[in-house]
Amino acid sequence: MSDNRISIGVNGWVWTSPFDTSAVHLIKQAHEIGFTTFTVPVEEPELIDVAAIKSMVADYPMELVVSGAYGPTRDLTHDDPKFRQESLDYIGKTLSICEQLGAKHLVGPAYSAVGKRRQISAEQKQREWELAVKGLTQAGKMAADHGVVMGIEPLNRFETDLINTSAQVKQLVGDINLPSVKIHLDTFHMSIEEQDVYQAIVSAGDDLVYVDTSESHRGTPGEGLVHWDKIAKALNDIKYSGACVIETFTPACEAIADAAAIWRPLAPSQDHIAEQGFKFLSALLHS
Repeated sequence: MSDNRISIGVNGWVWTSPFDTSAVHLIKQAHEIGFTTFTVPVEEPELIDVAAIKSMVADYPMELVVSGAYGPTRDLTHDDPKFRQESLDYIGKTLSICEQLGAKHLVGPAYSAVGKRRQISAEQKQREWELAVKGLTQAGKMAADHGVVMGIEPLNRFETDLINTSAQVKQLVGDINLPSVKIHLDTFHMSIEEQDVYQAIVSAGDDLVYVDTSESHRGTPGEGLVHWDKIAKALNDIKYSGACVIETFTPACEAIADAAAIWRPLAPSQDHIAEQGFKFLSALLHS
């Protein structure tokens, strides 16, 4: 089940939040561990030091991906159009960062604010679905102008009520029907929501452009309950050639730790998550 076309990566959120100039050195650290992809999380576009990142990557080569962050006012499904516009404005700025960095993918749950989970009527859910399709169609057209593909991520039921499964995101990108809007899956969310992680990946198929290889408890990959053999087989069977990226968060960063419900250390250290996670994923995907 090995496939050397798959790049193994790490998200800057493993160590810090927000990602700013002081965090750029993490690219060097990731390179020295052996990662070949680094995901730059953009919480506030003005904090991203494009020149410093490009300089670091020149010395420590790394494929870059950009991850979006969608707080309460970045919501393409909001009833108030000003929040829908704020989300599009943020996506536009983040796509510009992608282009400047040479990053080919902007990933994350761009359809709605994270943490928006309610019991709503079928009529309201349909209305919000249509707003997501409309907003992501606009975003997808912007992405194409920047030479970027968006990867849209399902989240578990505790973080969104709109898109929880591979089947739902497959339908969403089908409704959008743009080559610049594809699928991003996360093994953490899949472990909660999918009946069969193998089938979830296979059904995403050619639309899958990015995978967060996150453990069931958000700790070190290989030290939890994720069905890693099924994940590896599915990626191999669809001939996936994108990145598999470790994403978790540090409890030291209170805002994001609160959003992700990280109430305790998930490993002896964040370095342990990166270093041991890299060894595990290398053996799983490249051996």
